[in-house]
Amino acid sequence: MKYAIVGSGVAGLAACEAIRSLDKTGEIYMLGDDPHGYYSRPGLAYYLTGEMHEKGLFPRTKKEWQSLHLRFIPGRATRILPSEHELEVDGRSHLSYDRLLIAVGAQAVLLDVPGADQDGVVKLDHMEDARRILKLARRGKTAVVVGGGITALELVEGLRSRGVKVHYLLRGDRYWGNVLDQQESRIIEHRLQEDGVKIHYHAELIGVLGKHGRVQGVRLLDGRTLRCDILAYAIGIRPRVELAHGAGLAIDRGVLANEYLQTGDSDIYVAGDVAQVYDPMSKRSIIDSLWGPAREQGHMAGLNMAGEKKAYIKSAPFNVTRLAGLTTTIIGTVGRGHDNDMVGIARGDSETWRALPDAIVAQTGFEVNRLRLLVGERTLLGAVVMGDQKLSFPLEKIISAQADISPVRDKLLQPGAPIADIIVDFWTTWRAQYAS
Repeated sequence: MKYAIVGSGVAGLAACEAIRSLDKTGEIYMLGDDPHGYYSRPGLAYYLTGEMHEKGLFPRTKKEWQSLHLRFIPGRATRILPSEHELEVDGRSHLSYDRLLIAVGAQAVLLDVPGADQDGVVKLDHMEDARRILKLARRGKTAVVVGGGITALELVEGLRSRGVKVHYLLRGDRYWGNVLDQQESRIIEHRLQEDGVKIHYHAELIGVLGKHGRVQGVRLLDGRTLRCDILAYAIGIRPRVELAHGAGLAIDRGVLANEYLQTGDSDIYVAGDVAQVYDPMSKRSIIDSLWGPAREQGHMAGLNMAGEKKAYIKSAPFNVTRLAGLTTTIIGTVGRGHDNDMVGIARGDSETWRALPDAIVAQTGFEVNRLRLLVGERTLLGAVVMGDQKLSFPLEKIISAQADISPVRDKLLQPGAPIADIIVDFWTTWRAQYAS
């Protein structure tokens, strides 16, 4: 059997490992257009702040790569020829396959305003972007950051950690409004302001000012201009569907796949940020741009490519991240729907998060600790945990297992209820029953 994997990210790597666990002798070819191959995309934020050295972004040893017995081909897949079972590389050579995985991920939505092509306009999509930002960032410089979601905050924090003065533009009245509630947004904004970040609300970028091809400032819709040396943006990502589209595969927002990660062509699979996978539980096809689901989808696609028929059952989307230095866990359904600062989905986001909940309860402790639960008829639908993370693990298990919370639902919905204590008591009882 000959396997071709297009993409060198976590989904592609997980597929390689799964294939090799079942097929010890099959040929595996991995094609990647990122010159750095596989590295930790989430780690780029810590690379920007100086908390992680560049070498730390490459977690796999040479020995681990060799154990997979795969051949890596640097280059770009330019066309799939499904009827011939061939993959065109860089518009020239052809690679034959029996099973093909498309795991090309997503790319940043580009900024579309006059002057956006000037030197000093940056995004954070891959390693070379991070290197470029670090090269531009010097003490005494000023930056404007545009966008919402996790990546925009990574840009803000990375630039601040390098001594850059930062203006943060929000088109709406608060940060990440489709996922966080108002109090959570305010907690993040307050922490940014304490760190010296100037936040501009209802600020819409309409142009980039420059001289001799270099950024000198930005123009806003209300007529104001802001001087800056760097303009960094994170306004969303788009799945890289062009390759699949050219092969005649079904496309919606991403490449459509069934629960076995198969596209309409039974020998072509898809996984990761590019995939829009059918979820048998919700009966919807959903995009996740989270590291965990990308790894899980890649693993399951690899098993199916190697002959083990196994459905990918989507778990509650789960992400532990850092927002303005505050550890934040987001689980399941938590959001509000729309965010003016985003075009489509954000990196480190899930479409599931944006569904509207049944009921909401929240508890705020001293300083920045906050717990918000989304309560369904019989189960917890989602949770946001900011600060103290003791309840993150129990809540992830309760939500993922769709535990019946009927015994404590009314208590949770009581005004002023000590919801953290109620969850601890429920977890203790449920875990004992669940484990027996």
